[in-house]
Amino acid sequence: MRTRIEALEIHADARGSVFEPIPPELIGLQGNVHVAFTEPGCVRGNHFHPRGTEIAIVRGPALVRIREDGATRDTILADGAVLRFVFPPGVSHAFQNTSAVSSTIVAFNSEPHDPARPDLVRDILIEPAG
Repeated sequence: MRTRIEALEIHADARGSVFEPIPPELIGLQGNVHVAFTEPGCVRGNHFHPRGTEIAIVRGPALVRIREDGATRDTILADGAVLRFVFPPGVSHAFQNTSAVSSTIVAFNSEPHDPARPDLVRDILIEPAG
């Protein structure tokens, strides 16, 4: 299976916007959900999961870098764009906040979080600042 990148439908009105991060049929398959707030210019990820499939929802502006099948590719999200990335096991991924304000990433993983046996291998795709 290869990484899937899907645009999400955003519903907006005067209050703001809302979207569904994952379809109902995938909710019961998730072993972990986490929310990351990332400061401007900072990087999250820089790893891959040997066992779990990760679904990450990213709102732009942002840079998402993926290493898959020996090739590295970038996806640049415009301001306000929302994409869902489905990373199969073994696909390295990194996220950089390219905005001037804090950003949010919502991520789901098929593996429960276990600090004694983390499903994570470090792989630097985007050098952290500083």
